[in-house]
Amino acid sequence: MAFFICELTNLKPQCCTFAPVMARLLAIDYGAKRTGLAVTDPLQLIASALETVPSHELLKFLKSYVEREPVEAFVVGLPKRLDGTDTDNTPRVRKFVTHLQNALPDIPVYWHDERFTSVMALQAMLANGSTKKDRREKGNIDKVSAAIILQSYMESLKK
Repeated sequence: MAFFICELTNLKPQCCTFAPVMARLLAIDYGAKRTGLAVTDPLQLIASALETVPSHELLKFLKSYVEREPVEAFVVGLPKRLDGTDTDNTPRVRKFVTHLQNALPDIPVYWHDERFTSVMALQAMLANGSTKKDRREKGNIDKVSAAIILQSYMESLKK
């Protein structure tokens, strides 16, 4: 997808430049009860927290979202322990990803390590002056964690 940017002077194009329009990346921090989501801007430069969705409603939410916004890929946080073994949540995440791939087969899914993202999210919220009430709201931590997963994923692509 692309569009042209033209400077209009007296309604005549003076110069035209080609600017690509990219689809967003969408990160998923899947949990048993709720899931944090984050997206990039259309140019895939910045990751931002999007929403926290009850996990049982997630597939419906994602289907609706991709109808409104072009999504290039999903980035799913892969829960692992420090030693690299699966956590109790890993099988649930893998099962959800199977459902996601069946429901939206044209959008690729990439795994990304999510270790320490909850701790990093809490630290980021503290650094940004979040109130104690905001930090206690687990949904806020989930969507900030998703943003950290997404930003980390984008940085890994630059290496």
